[in-house]
Amino acid sequence: MPVSSRNTRWGFVLTPAALGAENMALDESLMERARRTGEWVVRVYSWRTPTISLGRNQTARGRYDLQRLRERGVDVVRRPTGGRAILHAREITYSVTAPVDDAGSLRESYDRINRLLTTALASLGVAAVAAAGAGHRHPSPGITPCFDEPAAGELTVAGRKLAGSAQWRNEGALLQHGSILVEDDQTALAEFTVGGGADIPAPATLARILSSVPSASDMAGALATAVRSLEDPDARELSIDDEIRARASALVVRYLDDGWTWRR
Repeated sequence: MPVSSRNTRWGFVLTPAALGAENMALDESLMERARRTGEWVVRVYSWRTPTISLGRNQTARGRYDLQRLRERGVDVVRRPTGGRAILHAREITYSVTAPVDDAGSLRESYDRINRLLTTALASLGVAAVAAAGAGHRHPSPGITPCFDEPAAGELTVAGRKLAGSAQWRNEGALLQHGSILVEDDQTALAEFTVGGGADIPAPATLARILSSVPSASDMAGALATAVRSLEDPDARELSIDDEIRARASALVVRYLDDGWTWRR
């Protein structure tokens, strides 16, 4: 849809590497901001330590080897968004926060965000497309890793999954998370599951596709250009101000709580 028909304000931000709980709290803080301001924000970030993020409703209690996770220095956090487990180590994470009343249906919002992602990836030399299928239903949130297979609407290259995404809507705002693989290390998730895990097909990765791997900064710049081209020519770089940080500091307690992480 042309920019002129939307009257939507956008911002974008690249934030430094942070711990899993800090990343989730900042995303939720930005979601609350979207509810207040009506502004869409694309955030690109990375993780200070290797971290497994669990989907909001994924069954995980008793299914991971906690001693092995500690020995390998791998943290675990539960996302507010749905979906299945992802290992954040050699990938680039994005989030989009937005007011629901400007987002349309789940399918419309996925398609809108995918246009930005595919445009940004194309500018970096990656020809990604959305996986075919009816609607945007995701597999049930079991122990199988996120990158086992692409759900309808997720981004693929030559039929292999490149980016997994999940969205949460609450009280008039949405948060969408996505992970774009730089290297294929998702198979390592099997090392940390009790009894091991099933083999998953090799996903697409930026390292396999490109001769030079883009950084998180490169991806953030490409997304900013895509936002200005497709959505809001006046999109600005967002400052993570004291108000956003203060709210994130309050929210981080939840993501540090084992009662949340291992709630099911």
